[in-house]
Amino acid sequence: MSIRESCDGAHDFDFLHGRWRVHNKRQRRPLSGLAEWYTFEGATEERSLWNGQANIEEYVAEQPAGLLRGLALRLYNTRSGQWSIHWSNSDTGTLDAPMIGKFRDGRGEFYGQDEFEGRAILLRFIWTTDGPDACRWEQAFSADGGQSWETNWIMEFTRER
Repeated sequence: MSIRESCDGAHDFDFLHGRWRVHNKRQRRPLSGLAEWYTFEGATEERSLWNGQANIEEYVAEQPAGLLRGLALRLYNTRSGQWSIHWSNSDTGTLDAPMIGKFRDGRGEFYGQDEFEGRAILLRFIWTTDGPDACRWEQAFSADGGQSWETNWIMEFTRER
């Protein structure tokens, strides 16, 4: 399925159901002014819950620093028409603060707050797709209240057949 903006948005993440190979590109030192990237491979599986109003994704990748196991829980709020994305990794075993947003014109934008190296930052996720077998996720940080954004992690998804 493609990304679409349905009347209620409850099926916006239907495009992500299934198994994917994930090529990752990540900055070594976000918000440092240096553009040093490294790459690694991963895999993910996403499944729908609650007739499309929720989904859960299991992610695993071997980074240079070791194994990364993650979990994304996405929940659709029918009253606000927005999604919340909650992330956890096996190192912490806790859910991070949610990212909140929605899809418009085939592009999903989600925002939240976090802390990076002791300072408060804004966080942004962007979801896009290129047909039924490819999609992309980007993470960006802003240390200036959203005036500027630095993309620091890109995931290119290719559907497994």
